[in-house]
Amino acid sequence: MKIGILSRQPRSYSTRRLKEAALGRGHKVRILDTLKFSLMVEHETPDIFYNHRRLGTQDAIIPRIGSSITFFGTAVVNQFEQMGTYVCNESNAIKNSRDKLRSMQILSRHDIGIPSTVFVKDKNEIMPAIDRIGGPPVIVKLLEGTQGVGVILAETSKMAEAVVQTLQSAKQNVLIQKFVKESNGTDVRAFVVGDKVVGAMRRKAAPGEFRSNVHRGGSTKMVELSEEFERTAIRAAQILGLRVAGVDMLESNEGPQVLEVNSSPGLEGIEKATGIDIASEIIADIEQRVKFPDVDLKHRLRLTGGYGIAEFKVHKMPALEKKALRDTDLTERGVYVMSITRGNSVVPNPRGDEIIKRGDMLLCYGELHELRNYIPAKTRRRAKTKRKPKLKTKPKTKSKPKKK
Repeated sequence: MKIGILSRQPRSYSTRRLKEAALGRGHKVRILDTLKFSLMVEHETPDIFYNHRRLGTQDAIIPRIGSSITFFGTAVVNQFEQMGTYVCNESNAIKNSRDKLRSMQILSRHDIGIPSTVFVKDKNEIMPAIDRIGGPPVIVKLLEGTQGVGVILAETSKMAEAVVQTLQSAKQNVLIQKFVKESNGTDVRAFVVGDKVVGAMRRKAAPGEFRSNVHRGGSTKMVELSEEFERTAIRAAQILGLRVAGVDMLESNEGPQVLEVNSSPGLEGIEKATGIDIASEIIADIEQRVKFPDVDLKHRLRLTGGYGIAEFKVHKMPALEKKALRDTDLTERGVYVMSITRGNSVVPNPRGDEIIKRGDMLLCYGELHELRNYIPAKTRRRAKTKRKPKLKTKPKTKSKPKKK
């Protein structure tokens, strides 16, 4: 295959390792400076030029897009997508993961642990927002900061308010996030490739520092993830649409809390901590995906009027729970189960004797009016209201009769 690596740093560890791994597996590799592209947008014939010349056909592209060139970099990635070239991380997925607020918003609708986060513009809303996430200390972070830059621990509400107002006056967008004390200056980086975690490490902050990033002097150590942490990392990457991702998680009392999903994770720290050839894992996944590229099922299947796909969780459904698939009325209703997600495993194309269990996620294709019968109605969340404390009143004393 011909593989192009989009990178402005050809001598960086990650870029060199990817090139070595691709060459070692018999592929042709070319490192391409992202800013030297020119995009040609024409009717039915999108084209791309590099260094003033039309770029030859590439079988696959590995984007290593720096945060400072996100807009142009994702435009280049999108151009390759429109030309039918396989890219391991698509442009929309990169944009969603790069924006910390957007990524938290996307993850928040799923069963994924995330720290309570608020985003405000009005200075009068800063203090109430801090109270809503449990009060100080809190983390204040820039929306597009990397490697721990733009992440500040505010010990008091007044300090947090001052930091937020200062950054906002400099036209910076910031988030205020709950501080997970029990993580004690450590986090876990899980490296996801495709549908599995290929390596994981625990990062510990340097003395006197709360940020565990290696670029801030943090130390690393290989770690074996529990099933819960592994499942969370894979799901977070999949929800954001990334096939190659570094998922950073905090170890909280409530389980894994996803801090960030990185679309261009560095290889040096994870490879040295684990001893695993992560670069070769990425190239091996690319080899498989070029042969069998993803198909957007929702887009394709909804072309047929009245039909589509839906995913729903089996909960309090006597017609489905503890029954073999063939004994349900799904097929009679024109609903076909394409896969069953159960915990950390997926049952693709399940057979008729597969028993449906409570908590299973069924991915189905069928008539939309039938699918709607299985999707639970949304319930409105009641706003939490604080009870007003009862005012203490002095007991009434009997008035003394007036002397005549």
